[in-house]
Amino acid sequence: MDGDSVTPRVVVGVDGSAPSQEALRWAAHQAQLTGAVVEAVCAWETPSEVGWAGPTSEAGFDFERAQLRFSEGVRAVFGEVKPAEVREILVQGDPSEVLVAASAGADLLVVGNRGRGGFARAMLGSVSQRCAQHAKCPVVVVQGTADHS
Repeated sequence: MDGDSVTPRVVVGVDGSAPSQEALRWAAHQAQLTGAVVEAVCAWETPSEVGWAGPTSEAGFDFERAQLRFSEGVRAVFGEVKPAEVREILVQGDPSEVLVAASAGADLLVVGNRGRGGFARAMLGSVSQRCAQHAKCPVVVVQGTADHS
């Protein structure tokens, strides 16, 4: 042993849904127990549809909306005082691909059982299912409350 210590890393997918908020709470509690840092990861995508007049929206505007929604989701969990061990990471891309990539080198990946686009009767959302199948570390799927907004 060379004496170098590596801080454990818990990655958690956050999309503002009730299940992802429960996942963030769970990850923060786990981090307190294990001395880990929490990387709260939010993935956003620019609409890919292009009409006759060009792109349907401006990428900068979408980023600002995603950033605002992400911050509001984290604030909904922790209030105005976010724990020091929680880092917010906003990444453009497909949520399952972003989370699987973020899981590389992590000690744990935490996701809600379904996200914003989930079907009410689905046990697992498509993102949580893909993460469970392809993550590079152990995965915890947290059961959240129904979000019907």
